[in-house]
Parts: sequence; structure tokens; C-alpha cells
Amino acid sequence: MNNPQSTSHPASSQVPSREELNAELLPVPESPDSPEPVEPPGFDDVIAAAVRYVKGKRGGDLVAVLLVGSAARRMITPHSDLDLIVVVKADDVREELIRVNDRTIDIRYSGHQIVEEDLRASLRLPPLLRKARVLFEHDGVGTRLVETANDRFRQGPPRPSMYEQIRLKNECLHYLGKAEDLQRKSATSHYLLSLFFDHYLTTYYRLRGLWPSAPADMLRFLNSRDPAVGGLLDRFQQAGTLSERLDIGRQLTDVLLKDVPLPARID
Repeated sequence: MNNPQSTSHPASSQVPSREELNAELLPVPESPDSPEPVEPPGFDDVIAAAVRYVKGKRGGDLVAVLLVGSAARRMITPHSDLDLIVVVKADDVREELIRVNDRTIDIRYSGHQIVEEDLRASLRLPPLLRKARVLFEHDGVGTRLVETANDRFRQGPPRPSMYEQIRLKNECLHYLGKAEDLQRKSATSHYLLSLFFDHYLTTYYRLRGLWPSAPADMLRFLNSRDPAVGGLLDRFQQAGTLSERLDIGRQLTDVLLKDVPLPARID
């Protein structure tokens, strides 16, 4: 006799899909109050002026000019800076700030070989370059760097070593503990809790094997991926008292760091 309750889906249907396991590769959902993805009047003129400046300064040494950040994602706001990565032939690493009209242009010069090496080891560069817009390139170098960044991004970030995990946990507990020690100095304690909050976000991304995202997207992406932790972070920010923030901070560390050991004791 057949038992109708015995019918079940195959066990394989309970295995997370590739899409679920690689959720960090999915687009970050936009919130209703996100700025419209439009470019303000004069944007093209500002970009053109910046590229002319770089060409005039680097001349034959120039390999590629890449627009990154919010402008590359077409999420620029009135107060957004424009970020350029300028790839050159020389082994050059330096930064420069210029202004075009009311826009600040942050230019980072880097040698071609250095960029390729950083794409293999850096936590920051693959997610930054994978959405870059090529403004100038020689022999397709800029396009290849963007393709390499996308390939590297799909592989996922390097797994943190046990030492790095312990160090990340220790720094979280350090900021939280100092804030608790200095409760009588309310302003100082709140400041230390803001440092704890920032470090906690970095630690969450590293321990969960996620590429770092743009600061404006970090909380929205975390909420979409882990509503429980996202809810605690929202409560932490909105807490009305210092004692409440400290209590939520302890809950946050318990959720994320319970399986990471403390530094070894030698006494």
C-alpha cells in the first residue's frame, strides 16, 4: 500500500544551486531611494577633460585609462568624485587629485605589470575593475584587464587563513571591549562602536567568502544575503542608548565569530 506522505523530492533537490552558492556574484538589489542611474549634464565634458589631461601628462607611456566606481556603474550623484585608474608602461604607483568644473577626479597611476599582479592577489581590485569603463586603451589592454577582473571575480576571493580569522575576531572584540570599558565617556564609547561597526562589516565579508562591495552597497547587499545579521546591524545603528548598542554588538560577534578561536594563551 502506497503511503502518500512517503513521496518526497530527491535529496539532490535540497542541495543549493550554483546560483545560490555564488550569490555574491548577483547584482546588488537596488533600494527605492537609490539615485537614478543617469549621468548629469556635462559629465561627458568632465571625462573628456580628464582624459586629455592624462594623455598630455603621460604621453607615450600611457597604456589605458579606466573609469571605476560609482561613475562607471552610472550611479553618480552630485557629490560623487570620479575615479580613474591610469595604466602605464613604467612601474609607477602614485595618486593625484585634480578638479574639472566642480568635480574632483581621483587618478591612480599604476604600471601594467603591477595591475596584472594585483588582480591575482588583491581583494579590492577585481570587484573594482570588473565594471570599469574603458576610456582609452592601447592594443586592447584595458579591455583585457576588465575581462581578467571578471574571470578573477568569478573564482571568489582567497580564503582567509586561520591567523587572519583570529586577527579579525580579535580586532572586533578589541573595539567592542574598549567601548564597554569607556561607557562613562559616552562620546568616546560611541566613537569606538562606530569603528567596531566598520570593522565588523569587513570581517563579515572576509569570513563569509565575499568580495568587498562599494561602501554605499555593503549594508543593502548584506541585508539581501543574510537578513538576520542585517537586522541586527540595523538595530545597532538605530539603538537609542549606549547599553543597547553594546548588547547588540555582543550579539553580532556571537553570530559571526563563535567558531573562530581566540589567540593562543602561553601562560
